Amino acid sequence: MQTKNPLEFFRTLPPKQCPQCGNQITEQAESYLMECDHCLSKKDEY
Repeated sequence: MQTKNPLEFFRTLPPKQCPQCGNQITEQAESYLMECDHCLSKKDEY
């Protein structure tokens, strides 16, 4: 079994989608957010 180049693996991952609204999330380095900015802004902060 041949191993893929790690860069190629990450390049071919599908874009992350918001589980609340289904919009594509624009990811940034070191960001682990699961919701898009729009859905995050609608949440109440405690």
